[in-house]
Amino acid sequence: MRHQFALFVTLAAAWLAAPVQAQETTPVDGPQRTFRDSLLDGLAGTWNMSGNVRGKPARYRLSAEWVLNHQFLRVDMRDVTDPPAYQATVYIGYDNTSQRYVAHWLDTFGGRLSETLGYGNRLGASVRFQFEYTDGPFQTTFTHDPMGRFWTIVMESRTPAATWIPFAR
Repeated sequence: MRHQFALFVTLAAAWLAAPVQAQETTPVDGPQRTFRDSLLDGLAGTWNMSGNVRGKPARYRLSAEWVLNHQFLRVDMRDVTDPPAYQATVYIGYDNTSQRYVAHWLDTFGGRLSETLGYGNRLGASVRFQFEYTDGPFQTTFTHDPMGRFWTIVMESRTPAATWIPFAR
């Protein structure tokens, strides 16, 4: 009788455990886990940009849209000159495993600088990306106005003395 009871308990435990093992878990990243971000949703669209780059006035046009199965926000920027002296395409995504944003910054400076990925974190209405370039760290911060009317993009480089200096705003 004891052997039959032990066999029954073993079979019952295996039967109860089987559905747990058979259940599929939602993948951390991949086609079934799209990137949804209420802050970056506000950047989608077309924007006129004005500010300065290296202390000189600059005007750009920016357009942003969700692409690649809503995995990335593609941000296209170009200055308003014809032909543009500078243009960039930035793919902003999210790495669920490391819980941080990622930015693939491709621009007119070519392949060498595009090797460096930017990694970022959200701080309120901002996302700050850190790029570790061979000539030193660089950061780009996207900040959304609380009233939803504009964005500010601030770019800074770090000096050897570890102070951040403006590159563009």
